Amino acid sequence: MEEPFDRPLCTAVAALIRQQIATPPDVGIILGSGLSAVAERVVDPVVIPYESLPGWPRSTVEGHKGELIVGQWAGHTVLVLNGRAHYYQGYSMAQLALPVRVLRMLGVTRLIVTNAAGGLEPGFRVGDLMLITDHINLVGMAGLSPLRGPNDPTLGPRFPDMSQAYDPALQNLARSVAKAKGLFLREGVYVMVAGPAYETPADIRFLRLIGADAVGMSTVPEVVAARHAGMAVLGLSGITNVARFTPSPEKTSHEEVLAASLAIGPRLRDLIGGVLERL
Repeated sequence: MEEPFDRPLCTAVAALIRQQIATPPDVGIILGSGLSAVAERVVDPVVIPYESLPGWPRSTVEGHKGELIVGQWAGHTVLVLNGRAHYYQGYSMAQLALPVRVLRMLGVTRLIVTNAAGGLEPGFRVGDLMLITDHINLVGMAGLSPLRGPNDPTLGPRFPDMSQAYDPALQNLARSVAKAKGLFLREGVYVMVAGPAYETPADIRFLRLIGADAVGMSTVPEVVAARHAGMAVLGLSGITNVARFTPSPEKTSHEEVLAASLAIGPRLRDLIGGVLERL
C-alpha cells in the first residue's frame, strides 16, 4: 500500500528550505500553466530550483518553470511554487501532495492555488478570471487520492470535511478586491480530469451536466492535502480555452493555453496582490 505521507522526507525538505530563507512563510501560492508573471511582485526573492529538493515533483511541461520563490509581498512572507507537477506525468497523488505538506511544515496557513482551465459555462470567454467556489473531485471518485493509505493524525484527521474546501472569507475578500480594482471575476465549480488528452465533446457535455463550470488537470489533490492539514484555501482559474460541445475541426493546443495564460497573468497578479494587502 502506498504511504501517502512520508514524514522523514517532508521534514528533510522543509529543513533544506529553512536553511535558505530568513523568515518562515505564512502564505503559499501555487502557479499554473503560463502564470509565472504573478511571481514578479515578490521582493528580495530567494529562488530554489525544484531539482535541489529531494523527492520534490518536477515540472516538465512548458509554462512551468520549476522553482520555489520565497520573499516579501504586501507585508507577507510568501512561498511561491512557480510551476507544478501533474498526475499525467507519472507522479502518484501522494507525490503531488508533498509540496503542500512541506509548506504546512514551514508554517504556511493560507494557500492560494491557481490554474489554467477550460471554460465549460457557455458564457465564459478566453481571458476570464474565475473564483473557484467548489470543485468536483472526479479523479478522487475513481479512487485516486493523496490521502489513500495510513493516516498520520499529527497532520490531519482520517476523514477530513470538504464541505468548505475553499475558504468563504478568502472568497469574499477576492470578490471585494476584484470590485475595488475593476477586475471582472467569474465564479464557478472546477472539475479535475487526469489528462493529458483534452476532453471529447461527450466528455464536455457530461462535465457540464454534473455541474462543472471549468475543467483542468490539476489543483484538486493540492486542495485536498491542504484542507486535510487545516489550511485555508483560495482558488483562482484563468480561462484559457472554451469548451466545444460538438465535434469541431478546431483543435485545442497547449500553445493556445499558454498564450491565454500570459495575457491573464498581470490581472491575476493584481488580484492576488490585493488579497495579500488585505490579509
